Amino acid sequence: MNMREQFIIKGLGGAKRLEGSIAVRGAKNGVLKALAATVLFDDEVPMTNVPDIEDVKRMRELLEALKVEPTVLKKDIAEKFRASIVLTGPVLARQGKVEFPFPGGCVLGERSIDLFLNGFRAMGASVEEGESYFTIRAEGGKLRGEHITFPLVSVTATETLMMAAVLAEGTTLLQNAALEPEIADLALYLNECGAQISGAGTPTITIVGGGLLHAGGISYNTPPDRIETGSFAILAALVGKDVTITNCNPAWVDVPLALLRQAGVDVEAGKDVIRIRAGDMPYQMVSVHTHEYPGFATDLQAPMAVFMSQCQGEGSILETIFDGRFRYVDDLALMGADIVVMSPHRVVVRGPKKLSRKNLESPDLRGGLAYILAAAVAEGTSTVDNAYLIDRGYEHIEERLAPLGLDIKREMT
Repeated sequence: MNMREQFIIKGLGGAKRLEGSIAVRGAKNGVLKALAATVLFDDEVPMTNVPDIEDVKRMRELLEALKVEPTVLKKDIAEKFRASIVLTGPVLARQGKVEFPFPGGCVLGERSIDLFLNGFRAMGASVEEGESYFTIRAEGGKLRGEHITFPLVSVTATETLMMAAVLAEGTTLLQNAALEPEIADLALYLNECGAQISGAGTPTITIVGGGLLHAGGISYNTPPDRIETGSFAILAALVGKDVTITNCNPAWVDVPLALLRQAGVDVEAGKDVIRIRAGDMPYQMVSVHTHEYPGFATDLQAPMAVFMSQCQGEGSILETIFDGRFRYVDDLALMGADIVVMSPHRVVVRGPKKLSRKNLESPDLRGGLAYILAAAVAEGTSTVDNAYLIDRGYEHIEERLAPLGLDIKREMT
């Protein structure tokens, strides 16, 4: 891990030159939860299609540290990525206690953990907040099943309490649960190993608690990353001549692909492949309304803003999930984009506008990838600093984009 690396991208000036195929790696938002779930097992869990990304390395470090202190999520590691919080459920369920700091990751406005704390309280645990750590204790060392209705849809809260309920006493009912496909994928695997989970992928999930799970050699195969899939599709629409995205699940990005088609992009989707060919420019403007799955993913919002900057007309992005997700806007405007923040939840984009080179610093994981897209479209050579943030979720991105024809390299600063 090195915080002093940057990407150097020679822009195509809007020319459509990228050609070839690029394979999607395993889902960051799938494998991190599966790694956390290994705490529920009495044996080793084989895994395939695991992406080589920084957040996976941090999760493995946390799991290694648990071998020394089985109830403590080490502060210096957990604070580096948001998904560390999903470990609290499995650790609390197995050990009867968990200590953890406020989780880290990208700064995207207020991200309350009350959904987790209130869920644990409902399952019979006590919550103590100290200066550096939260300490959660299950009454009698065992969580109990409960009927829990989430006031807000939350992917990580759904996953965390679903995993905690696997070892709880009795039956847990989770209502207003998140629908993300990674949740159903994880539940399917856990069921293969002895869990009793029904309804995953719907708003109501039922978990009948039991004993430790047993993999018995059954592998968890990480599903394709739908955010990476959507990001590559947007890149191909911007500067692609003929780009094929393989090892993906097009059904998981139906809404982004529909918007690209609406704009005039030539999109052809098969069972596990997407082909995007150069269309007439400029594309027609679209508007975006982020929403929980199956809606437009908030993680694709920043890349989509770059696409919209090259479209004809006026459109808007309405962000309904997070505050603080428009931190990338000022830099896109300095590159030449006509994009204005109207409120913490809405921006207006007018186009098309030519983008020019700029030295950029990644504001967060998804914003950093959007900067790479903007640099690819722009005229001249741009730099994107703080490569680590991009490495948190995208495996060796420069090595995978270069064969398509993008002039991108990594160097130390």
